[in-house]
Amino acid sequence: MSLVIIYLILLPSVVLADEVPPVIMGELLPDTDGNHINAHGGNILVTDSLYYWYGEFRGDGTPGSFQQGVACYSSANLRDWKYRGIVLKVTDDDSSPVQKGCIIERPKVVYCPATGRYVLWFHNELKGRGYGAAYAGVATSASPLGPFELKYSGRVNAGIAPLNMSADDIAATYPENLEWWTPEWYDAVRRGMFVKRDIAGGQMSRDMTVYIDPESGKGYHIYSSEDNLTLHIAELDSTYERHNGRYIRIFPGGHNEAPAIFRHGGKYWMITSGCTGWQPNEARLMSADSIMGEWRQHPSPCRGDGAETTFGGQGTFVLQLNDGCIFMADIWNPDNLADSRHIWLPISFDENDEPYIESYKK
Repeated sequence: MSLVIIYLILLPSVVLADEVPPVIMGELLPDTDGNHINAHGGNILVTDSLYYWYGEFRGDGTPGSFQQGVACYSSANLRDWKYRGIVLKVTDDDSSPVQKGCIIERPKVVYCPATGRYVLWFHNELKGRGYGAAYAGVATSASPLGPFELKYSGRVNAGIAPLNMSADDIAATYPENLEWWTPEWYDAVRRGMFVKRDIAGGQMSRDMTVYIDPESGKGYHIYSSEDNLTLHIAELDSTYERHNGRYIRIFPGGHNEAPAIFRHGGKYWMITSGCTGWQPNEARLMSADSIMGEWRQHPSPCRGDGAETTFGGQGTFVLQLNDGCIFMADIWNPDNLADSRHIWLPISFDENDEPYIESYKK
């Protein structure tokens, strides 16, 4: 299942005063032209004058076949959204990884103070190959409105082992044709069997997000890897356009996707989903004191009616504002992805300062 993650980054300037975001629970969400907002799996970027919402722009029909690129909407108040066009378009060039018929998912745009550029990361699958490529794509622009120019698309961290993979596991060999889902197979996955398989050509990168630490300014690419079995957290270089070679694995064999990260109470929190295609499942919650450190699992953050399916959606992003956090999700419609709906719900914190999300009925 694809993920929508909406990520907030503050530019080095005076930013908009926090608006009160609406609560959204799957209703049609019209833009200023009256059309349903067609931005899925994306993020929100904040500048000194406007909020920019990026996401997958889908045509009517089945997944992938009618994908047109990455759309952008802008708003001054988080309620009234103006369509600004497709900022990364699929192309007729059959040598391009973003040719018509490709898959573009989970687009995330961040601003890089070091270069003055806007950087777009996305999950990219090649035309006619289903989900076999598992590429990460990067494009950049001088403007938040694009156009974004594709820099590259491919596997990640080729030839590099994770920081938290032991020397013994790096040196190990694994039996071929292990039966999937057996205890022996799970143990091999946990130790890094699929990392070893892919190390020469690069690791898989599917459902993903990009996170910029508000304290250090360091960038991170968080993605579902190893056949969607294990999450990787990879550091970015100072341009936010490439990895710097340092990455870790977390929850190996845990089958997590749709990562959304935010910071609260001195901790990093991550909300993910399980892997059930386009069908919703129960959200998962993790935390760490250091983003490249040890992560621990918590109970699901969702409460109330529909909590067992994340209220019918898949977690996307946490929009972090000065006076609170908003959990954002997509209610996927696999028969017509353009008609997928949006969820925006406030995040509360319990007596232990742990986050939770309650259902809401209008």
